[in-house]
Amino acid sequence: MSIGPIVDVGAELTAEQSLRYSRHLSLSEIGPDGQRRIANARVLCIGAGGLGAPALLYFAAAGVGTIGIVEYDDVDATNLQRQVIHGVADVGRSKAQSARDSILEINPDARVRLHEVRMDHTNAQQIFADYDLVLDGTDNFATRYLVNDACVLAGKPYVWGSILGFRGQLSVFWDAAPGGGRNYRDLFPTPPPPGSVPSCSEAGVLGAICGTMGSLMAVEALKLITGVGDVLLGRVLTFDAMTMAFRTLEFGKNSAAEAITSLRDYDEYCGVPATAQNDAITPTQLHELLHDETGLLLLDVREPFEAQIVQIPGSTLIPHTALLDGTRTVPAAKDDPIVVYCKSGGRSAKVADYLREHGFTHVDDLAGGVLAWVDDIEPAGQKY
Repeated sequence: MSIGPIVDVGAELTAEQSLRYSRHLSLSEIGPDGQRRIANARVLCIGAGGLGAPALLYFAAAGVGTIGIVEYDDVDATNLQRQVIHGVADVGRSKAQSARDSILEINPDARVRLHEVRMDHTNAQQIFADYDLVLDGTDNFATRYLVNDACVLAGKPYVWGSILGFRGQLSVFWDAAPGGGRNYRDLFPTPPPPGSVPSCSEAGVLGAICGTMGSLMAVEALKLITGVGDVLLGRVLTFDAMTMAFRTLEFGKNSAAEAITSLRDYDEYCGVPATAQNDAITPTQLHELLHDETGLLLLDVREPFEAQIVQIPGSTLIPHTALLDGTRTVPAAKDDPIVVYCKSGGRSAKVADYLREHGFTHVDDLAGGVLAWVDDIEPAGQKY
């Protein structure tokens, strides 16, 4: 859908800017006015990770005037496989600050605003207020529904991307778009059941997929800014790297989708587990059990490569897929005490439910997984 530019023409370009952006100026569809819109644009990127990294770099190179970054995490070694805005020297640093430095290295004229906070329903609307559009590069449903609903309430466009394994998805949501809008709930009315969709940290992702999809997200944002071409409003683009196939699927307004009138607690809405819950134990409780409980089976349901990075002492490793498909069985009696853990809690919760359904009566799940264990019990352990 062609909807016209969402950003007004800004100040005249300097001679230096005309030289720098000459390849844009040569495009009749963009030209000087389009570049002045880009320079006048205020773009907010949620996350400086796999998808945010290439998008932020191309925003800097394109001359986007104001670039906001919402990010409160730090760079770790596992990020470097795909988050190309960070380098080895940035490990341990704030992702937001690392991204800002990379942006300014490309374009010292960019105004970079950092929001180093955990965005939630209490602050999202305040953060969004100063920007023309929002690009979401996160990988969890709670943030996606939060971003969508906040954008609907603010009347702002939302560029969405998603990656997993060798595949990616991309769309543009804007409920207030001229000629009829769409929002994320028209495509996904309600969140999936908790734990039913693995995260990239659990299922993996080919690093270069992030570059493909993040760059396409930047393209859609720049089209919105300049009014060039047809944006993916009412369409979702899918990409399968295994077959190198792109497909575009149309979707309409979903009359059954929930009306958006206010924001809410999206962790609760999407069923994000709390630190401790029924049938889950904390790392401290597990630590005490390992000292006091005899006959306890500590079941690690991650993949072998993960166990090579870090493992709780005394664990028995059986990947969750092997348990759920019946390839492997649990080496314990039905009434033996069992504690199941994975990286952060998603896979272990599935296995714990599966074991209870099959008659095991004393099954607990480690809340927060091995990452919580490292935080609370073994700080010298390796996180990934």
